[in-house]
Amino acid sequence: MTDDLNVRLARGDDAAVTECFRTHGPLVRSYLRRFVPPQEVEDLQQVVFAEVWRCRHRFDPARNLPAWLIGIAHNRAVDHLRARTPQTVPLDGVADPAGSDGRTHGDGLAERDQVQRALAELPAPQRQAIELAYYGELTQREIAERLSVPLGTVKARTARGLRRLSGLLAQAAA
Repeated sequence: MTDDLNVRLARGDDAAVTECFRTHGPLVRSYLRRFVPPQEVEDLQQVVFAEVWRCRHRFDPARNLPAWLIGIAHNRAVDHLRARTPQTVPLDGVADPAGSDGRTHGDGLAERDQVQRALAELPAPQRQAIELAYYGELTQREIAERLSVPLGTVKARTARGLRRLSGLLAQAAA
C-alpha cells in the first residue's frame, strides 16, 4: 500500500495527498512538536502538507515517503522559527535583543542600518543568496530553483557571504 501511495503521490494524485495526510500526519505533527509551540503545530502541519501538495509531482516514488515528509517539516519549522526571530545580527559588545541593559529602539535601527550597509558591500550573488534566505524566507533548495543554479553554488555563496558579512559587521562594531 505504501508503494502504491508513493507512486500515486509522484503522479500528482490529489487523493494521494489526502491519504498521505491521514497516514503520516501524526508523524509530522509529532516531529513539529519538538520545534514549535504547541499552539502553532497544527497550523505548521497544514503548511507542510500544502507544500507536499504543491511539490507532489517532484516526489520520487523510490524515496522513503516519511523521510521526505520529515525533511519538508524540518525546513518549514526552521523557516517558521526564523520568521518569529527578530531580524537582527548579534554583534560583540552589543546588548542582547531582549534589551536587558536598556537598549533603545533606535539602537536596533542603527544595527539594521549597519547590516544593510554591510550587505551592500557583498558581491551581488552572495548578497542575493543571503537576502533570499533571510528576507525572502526561502530554503537553499528554493533559492537554487529560483536562480536556476546548482544547490552547491547557493550553499557556497551563502557561506562565503555570511563569513564576509560577519567580518564587515565586526569592523563596523570596532
